[in-house]
Amino acid sequence: MKMLEGKVAIVTGASGGIGRAIVKVLSEEGCAIAGFNFTPSMDSSDYTEYIVDVTDRNAVENAVKSVLERFGRIDFLVNNAGITKDNLVYRMSYEDWDSVINTNLTGAFNMIKATIRELVKNEGVIINISSVVGLEGNVGQVNYSASKAGLIGLTKSLAKEFGKKNLRVNAIAPGFIETPMTEKLSEEVKKVALEKISMRRFGKPEEVAKLVKFLIVDGTYINGQVIVIDGGMEL
Repeated sequence: MKMLEGKVAIVTGASGGIGRAIVKVLSEEGCAIAGFNFTPSMDSSDYTEYIVDVTDRNAVENAVKSVLERFGRIDFLVNNAGITKDNLVYRMSYEDWDSVINTNLTGAFNMIKATIRELVKNEGVIINISSVVGLEGNVGQVNYSASKAGLIGLTKSLAKEFGKKNLRVNAIAPGFIETPMTEKLSEEVKKVALEKISMRRFGKPEEVAKLVKFLIVDGTYINGQVIVIDGGMEL
């Protein structure tokens, strides 16, 4: 029997680079996956796709109800959905600030609010995908940095609130991971980033996904932590 047979996970941003890898790794262990995507995916063969705007509370609640109707339970929530709208503060619009905060931080809260009772009942796991930028900050990313730092505060507070109910909540802070989001960056930006990483390579989505699996399957006494996975970028 596979380790996660009979378990159900919701993964937001399931069609993206890291999200897709998380779906693959968890489904290989027998976990049923409900993938919440903003737009339809080109390949959702190993998960059940729901088209959901995580900033829309009613849409989130209705989608979670649909997951429960289909699968009968929810054991794990991986808040992975995220966007960037980078700019210097002088040029950053209020709309770009609101959009990133609402998707990356409020969207995660909406997902937690809609699933928390079910997760507590099943002594489940919440994993919030933050970023090293949420710990260190970055020029031109005040909105993204604030949203990812907010996820860390959310993680720690939830862990304190629900630890006594055996609901574990942790955050993962990836560094530079090879995804469609990072592919858009200029070669110069990539070169500078690579020089900061002691391992002299970028991370792979599968490496983040394996950490998600570890926290779910083996990290049974890990709670309220931020696990950095950056190849030694922020040493």
